[in-house]
Amino acid sequence: MAFTLTIGSKAPDFTLKATDGKLYSLSDFSSDKFLVVFFTCNHCPYVLGSDETTRSTAEKYSHYGVKFVAINSNSPNTYREDDYEHMVKRMQQYRFPWVYLCDETQDTARKYGALRTPHFYVFNGSRELVYTGRGVDNPREASKSTVNDLDRVLDELTHGKKISIPLTNPVGCNIKWEGMDRHWMPAEASDLV
Repeated sequence: MAFTLTIGSKAPDFTLKATDGKLYSLSDFSSDKFLVVFFTCNHCPYVLGSDETTRSTAEKYSHYGVKFVAINSNSPNTYREDDYEHMVKRMQQYRFPWVYLCDETQDTARKYGALRTPHFYVFNGSRELVYTGRGVDNPREASKSTVNDLDRVLDELTHGKKISIPLTNPVGCNIKWEGMDRHWMPAEASDLV
């Protein structure tokens, strides 16, 4: 069985605390036409290098009914700056246009099969996975990117087109799993393409 959620799979449910102090589940986004769930964190240079590009994409497609939901599954015991308090401070500072959720148990990362930060999952109106992988081809220095897969997918999805490339490999730091070396990945985790 694949580690990462496969194309056509239904979005796994979750109940996680956001930086606004509220609990959110998948059903809280049922009124949104499309959903982008992405795994991120506070410290990763690939996240820091591409957050503003992700913001631009989120703002661009919000008019088409696309909702972005960010999840931090990293263990704060690996990187202290990935803890909930730092998440709250980061959202207060940057006011990103997404809900930022804390996956303390890492169960949601396991359900989705998150590999890296950032790692994007795009769901259609039926909450079936139509794309998973990277946002851009050079997230560490997004200004030097030549490909924005997330923008392409959302353009295709919101205009009723077939997703031309549904799978790419996410580019970034691996998820920081509790109790493991900071570079450890589950044995069954592998490249998507």
